[in-house]
Amino acid sequence: PKAGQSDRGAAPGGDRTGSAGQSSPAPSEGGDTGDAPAPSATDGGGETPGSAAPQTTGTGAAHGFALRKDAAGFQLAVPDGWTRTPKNTQGQVTYAKGGFELIVVPGRDSAAEFGSDPMAYQREREGELQAYRSSSWATSSGLRTIQVGGQTMAEGQFTWNDAGRRELFVRNVAILLNGRYHVLQVRGPAAQRDKVDQVYEQASASYRYTG
Repeated sequence: PKAGQSDRGAAPGGDRTGSAGQSSPAPSEGGDTGDAPAPSATDGGGETPGSAAPQTTGTGAAHGFALRKDAAGFQLAVPDGWTRTPKNTQGQVTYAKGGFELIVVPGRDSAAEFGSDPMAYQREREGELQAYRSSSWATSSGLRTIQVGGQTMAEGQFTWNDAGRRELFVRNVAILLNGRYHVLQVRGPAAQRDKVDQVYEQASASYRYTG
């Protein structure tokens, strides 16, 4: 059976644990925003073909990461040495190395079609979590709705077994931006949660939609 969907197990430090669907107030001016994703956007939410290699800059990224300006219309911090796979038919751009994946979906789904509640979208509709919903044994924790700078997003932590029966640990955020959903998801072995956390925190904090 699928394990209970607890609201425990948010990001380290315990300051991001909350009930599913709960909205947390936007950080006060000048306050600490913690590790909440900080998306930015230009006009529109349409997709741009992403077959070209991304530009890389060493600025604005933590040690061991590079800020990638992706041809699919976004930028974010990616670990050094990770390989990019161009946008597929599901609208996903993937960076990967070894058993780890960083999946980015820049504005594929619209709020007009999927609703304007990021938490409901994440738990019930988001394609990148279909394996979680289909799994006979899976867990979720740290489910929380966040409001930052007038933007709403939902995040969570998930586990399920992949096709090879390997247990995956997954960090996910669905950001509602200009009427479209932007998804960032990091997957890796459950035994290496710290690495998944590190990649997720850097990617989500640096994500910007450039159109």
